[in-house]
Amino acid sequence: MNRFFLLVLGIFLFAVQPVLAAAPGLSVTGAIQEALNNNDEIKAASESLAAGKEEIGVANSRLLPKVTLEERALRTNNPGYVFSTKMDQGRFTLQDLQGAPDTFNQPGLINDFQTTVSIMQPVVAKEADIGITMARQEYAAQQADFIRKREEVAFAVVQAYLSLHTAAEYKTAAETALVDAREHLRIADSRYKAGLGLYSDMLRASTAVTGAEEKLVSVQKNLTVAKRQLGLLLGKAEPVEIDGSFPSLPLRDIGYYTNTAKARADVKALELRCENSQNNVNLKAAGNLPTFSVGAGYQMNDPDKPFGSAGDNWQVMAVLQWNVFDGTRTEHESRKARRQLEESRIYLDGLKKKVAFQVYEAFAGVEEAAKNVELAQAALASAAEGKRLVEARYQNSLSPIVDVLDAQLNLDNARAGVVEKENNYRQALTKLSYSSGTLLTDFAIK
Repeated sequence: MNRFFLLVLGIFLFAVQPVLAAAPGLSVTGAIQEALNNNDEIKAASESLAAGKEEIGVANSRLLPKVTLEERALRTNNPGYVFSTKMDQGRFTLQDLQGAPDTFNQPGLINDFQTTVSIMQPVVAKEADIGITMARQEYAAQQADFIRKREEVAFAVVQAYLSLHTAAEYKTAAETALVDAREHLRIADSRYKAGLGLYSDMLRASTAVTGAEEKLVSVQKNLTVAKRQLGLLLGKAEPVEIDGSFPSLPLRDIGYYTNTAKARADVKALELRCENSQNNVNLKAAGNLPTFSVGAGYQMNDPDKPFGSAGDNWQVMAVLQWNVFDGTRTEHESRKARRQLEESRIYLDGLKKKVAFQVYEAFAGVEEAAKNVELAQAALASAAEGKRLVEARYQNSLSPIVDVLDAQLNLDNARAGVVEKENNYRQALTKLSYSSGTLLTDFAIK
């Protein structure tokens, strides 16, 4: 029975192994989406955004009624307190006057439990109104910051994805180079044994094999690191696999990117904060305006127990406060706010110029990268043909092994160059999208 179970289990594992091995890796859009859901920086930014939203509630609370419940316990022989406390408790009688003035000056001890419920409602409070506007404006700016953070993480994911793809292609190129080097060694060895080649040719070919093996070890290490780097951006501690696919991003004219960059999220955030600087000027000026509130209170006093009601009373009130003079504090705060407003306007103007330059630089980078791809592909074709011709000459004893090894090195470099230049072009396109604020749209990410 146990043997039969083990046999069935072995057949099952053998059947599912190819399926498990063929599990598809992440596409670049899948990697971006996973990062937007699991990246630690985005999670932290999301919590910060939620905290910023609560500031709106804090600001709103300044215009809502304040209700206070207070319970006090008092034991005293203070003449004034004793006199007034008996009145509050409703226990002041004619007997309290019979021993005057001695009973006033030296009263006995008295206990009092005072329960107070009060409510205060602001009616006119310009500072509170402006505070609500500023809280909403700052939250809108934080939302724009969050959008830019998502774009920033997405851009980092694309860069890591392409770096991983480049590392994988380098590994393939290194494996191909090792196969070629071993073939050269086989040919050199055969020619030497047949008396047609030199022993030094075989040694050089052997050295080339060792160099190709060292190169393969290096690129394998780079590939492993690149997998973990991408995993880190995706919120994982383990390496990830990719399928190497990459969407064809459109290349538009520079005017399109310049116009879209004007609405970039970080530009929008600074515009909102610049507007808030003006609100802050208004807030400081409002310090000279009056505030008006209404309120009411209900009080119970008892000599024996908390929340007792031996005596009770109530009051209503209206409060007008006006900051007539505060030692020029409001004046200086208003001047400071106006300086900060001008500072924010300068920063905004500088950011817009910087964004325009970033778009121009990125667009120029795309043009350069496209041309380099063409040159790299032409170089690869030349290197492949050159290697073929040199190998033919070597096999016919018309060229030394050094020429073959040099031709192989040129071909290896050309293969790596094509991979690097193609991914550089993709990175340049992605940087252009990121600089213009259209990265998530271009990758169809919501």
